[in-house]
Amino acid sequence: MLKLLLPQTPLILKTALFHTLYLSPTSSKWDLKTELTVKILRQMLGGEGKPQSITKQQRLTTKDPGVKGKVWISKVKFEVPGEDDVRQWLFKAIEEMKHGGELYAKPEAKPLEAEWTGYRDGVSDTEPEPPNLSEAEKYEKLMKEVKSDVTLLYFHGGAMYLLDPATYRHVTSRLAKMTGGKVFSVRYRLSPQNPFPAALLDALTAYLSLLYPPAGAPHAPIPAKSIVVAGDSAGGLLSASLLQTILQFHRTAPSGKTPTVKFHGREVEIPIPGALALSSPWLDVTRSLPSLTENAKYDYLPPPSTHSAHTAYPACEVWPVSPPRADLYCEGSALTHPLVSPLAAKDWRNAPPILFALGEEMLADEDKVIAQRIARQGGKVVWLQYEAMPHCFSLMIEGLEVSRMYWVEFADFCKRIVEMPGKVRTEGCIVTAKSLVKRRVDVEKLSDLTDEIVDTRMRNGRERLERMVGGAKL
Repeated sequence: MLKLLLPQTPLILKTALFHTLYLSPTSSKWDLKTELTVKILRQMLGGEGKPQSITKQQRLTTKDPGVKGKVWISKVKFEVPGEDDVRQWLFKAIEEMKHGGELYAKPEAKPLEAEWTGYRDGVSDTEPEPPNLSEAEKYEKLMKEVKSDVTLLYFHGGAMYLLDPATYRHVTSRLAKMTGGKVFSVRYRLSPQNPFPAALLDALTAYLSLLYPPAGAPHAPIPAKSIVVAGDSAGGLLSASLLQTILQFHRTAPSGKTPTVKFHGREVEIPIPGALALSSPWLDVTRSLPSLTENAKYDYLPPPSTHSAHTAYPACEVWPVSPPRADLYCEGSALTHPLVSPLAAKDWRNAPPILFALGEEMLADEDKVIAQRIARQGGKVVWLQYEAMPHCFSLMIEGLEVSRMYWVEFADFCKRIVEMPGKVRTEGCIVTAKSLVKRRVDVEKLSDLTDEIVDTRMRNGRERLERMVGGAKL
């Protein structure tokens, strides 16, 4: 930490002085801790200094820190189903939802790796994991402390190319404690080595594995109504893409029938999950809507790139690829496919209740458009936006009262949707900075951006990214 912060000393001193004298444009909205955190993150992520290769970034952000403290972790690995149905069903959905011309790789099925997280009571924060316990025994101990039927299927953030469930235990253990339930965190395949739809195939396999445990799984079947699909940032994107995939299965099933698929030797139904809980979800891979610039003063995310991802990182063994690709996650022509960028999905009928929890951040517009679209189509949407707060602020700036409030609201939604589903209704509020007073808003009127404007902006964004690599194709 010292090595990271020492070069930032001049910035830290200048930021503290400007904040104290109310010379910063955000002094009236932020405390000093928030101002320092955002400014430092902005400088570190903004391309200043020598950028690191994708390989190095992945190596640094996917290390397992070990297990200690108030958490139970039980790791699992499920073998590939004997049938290829899940994979083929996904490809069928992708083809059906094409606008025309989208190209994508067809990944092979891989064993699913994940870990269960539960709260461990009665130990210190430094207590090591008990030795000589099998993963099944750890799961048994985890379940003995579970107090609720809430099961979170959690997808971590990291722009689809960084991080690992092991690095998210501070998040999943908090959610396990606050909900009284358990969390299933998926080690989905990362880009650019595994472009779309590899991660989505892993997400779909994980969902079915919760419903219908494969041989050797420690858990009993979990009903769909108890599953809350959750994620932050890119994990929110994967959650929304998974829901759209399942909705597409239902849209194309015979009238009145639940779609079925062969999975580990059985013909099983594919129900809609109980809910989605999205934290600062990234829903537009083209990064095309106005809030990307209008809300930049409150955020640390880098602006939409004026450089090609093909040349933005030092060359390494995984990036750039040959032939060149417009984006780390997918080929350029697929950027506006509804399962790549859920912002492009128009039909959200029959969606379960969905929580959108975010700041006044650069991704706010894409979240507003989707939330509004779902509410207008009759879906239940809980909109919770925190004034002047940056992307994923509750993860990045812990210890603030606003972050504590965020976690309480997030966990409360997950508990209510499983334990009292009838109590959840469409509602929206903006939480004012510092005072944390809630101001009600109409979820059906969150944005003035029409579908036509959004489509045009996304198309222009896709074309811009494709031009940067000469319109390269897979």
